[in-house]
Amino acid sequence: MTAPSELETASEQRLDLNSDPAASQDLSVAPKTPISEDETEYFDELPDEVEMSLFDHLEELRQRIFYSLIAAVIGIIGCFVFVKPIVQLLEVPAQGVKFLQLAPGEYFFVSIKVAGYSGLLVASPFILYQIIQFVLPGLTRRERRFIGPIVLGSSVLFAAGLAFAYVALIPAALNFFITYGEDVVEQLWSIDRYFEFVLLLLFSTGLAFQIPVIQLLLGLIGIVSSAQMLSGWRYVILGAAVLGAVLTPSTDPLTQSLLGGAVVGLYFGGIGCVKLLGR
Repeated sequence: MTAPSELETASEQRLDLNSDPAASQDLSVAPKTPISEDETEYFDELPDEVEMSLFDHLEELRQRIFYSLIAAVIGIIGCFVFVKPIVQLLEVPAQGVKFLQLAPGEYFFVSIKVAGYSGLLVASPFILYQIIQFVLPGLTRRERRFIGPIVLGSSVLFAAGLAFAYVALIPAALNFFITYGEDVVEQLWSIDRYFEFVLLLLFSTGLAFQIPVIQLLLGLIGIVSSAQMLSGWRYVILGAAVLGAVLTPSTDPLTQSLLGGAVVGLYFGGIGCVKLLGR
């Protein structure tokens, strides 16, 4: 049995807690403060809203396009100056293959093509900035909070798509074609056809890696929930197989399977991100 002195001590401690409001407050959990109507209106406001006519909007759009074109031209010219190292870098996956110029000026036009793709890639941050500045006045404070993460995620995923194509897809496709006919034909390739293959595969893979960004946008807008995305997994697998066959310029099953598997993985990763946002 408990000694009377111990019972008295315990009861005194309970009385002290009841009499001390600070102690009793520490033992309780503070209720969550609901968001007031003023805060809701604050996040739904357009902070940079300016009354502009249709012609003013068109004039601003023209200026944004003009600045973007200037940035693209500067990027293309800069990449054309250093096009030889870029071409040599893109030739690395085709080790052991000799490239031929089958028509006069073929390498020159290939250089223009490579410089065009590379220049657009270099100028893309400035072009993206012009797009954001054009649509920013029409966004609320709530919507502006998602611009930074979405732009950063899209840029990282596009770079990851380029790296995945350069490291995995292109070498796998080229290795398939080289080993398939190495005992029959000598590997002499047209440089124009090779760069059509490489550039198309690079940028199509970069675009395919934007799938999680599209899912996040659809989830934030409320068009599709994560449960609805997950329920259509069968159609996603079928669509990934079709997308792998359409986006890859080669016909080998290995390249198509790699791209299709990456698309499926990105889709389920996008579902997880939408789920984390509570959508």
